[in-house]
Amino acid sequence: MQVPKEGDYIAIQSYKHDGSLHRTWKETMVLKTSDNSLIGCNDHTLVTEDDGRHWVTREPAIVFFHKHYWFNVIAMIRDNGVAYYCNLATPYTLDRQALKYIDYDLDVKVFPDGEKRLLDVDEYKAHSAQWHYSPEIDHILKESTKVLVDWINQGKGPFSQAYVDLWYRRYQELLHRRA
Repeated sequence: MQVPKEGDYIAIQSYKHDGSLHRTWKETMVLKTSDNSLIGCNDHTLVTEDDGRHWVTREPAIVFFHKHYWFNVIAMIRDNGVAYYCNLATPYTLDRQALKYIDYDLDVKVFPDGEKRLLDVDEYKAHSAQWHYSPEIDHILKESTKVLVDWINQGKGPFSQAYVDLWYRRYQELLHRRA
């Protein structure tokens, strides 16, 4: 796939370790691409689950994907502040259909007040046994969780209010250009 340009819309597809499609976001506006990362924005985006259910995201969200880190970050812009949903997942790839990654169940949620929660540990354990996650993948995910929590604690990259504000303003500028 040709690297998407600023203002292009792409789909995002999340897969599970066994190769099954887990979730699809229909349209994400690309805000920036580089050799290693992609920043985008979802805003009332149609999401399709693996069982066919559909729902629409409730608020604008800045999304951050990287080709070297085993996590991605969704910064949800809410009335009471920014909440983060972070997926422990493979680095992303791009092809003709979408930006794609494998979701490894574990998630870190950060609330607007700064509280952090590690989610879906039981799901990770069950899928690890079911799909035989290798010791290498387990190690990578545990180390990636440490890196992710360090980023959160330091307000690094997508965990900075200035970062979220900058990219949300850019999204609004691109929307107005299209209107």
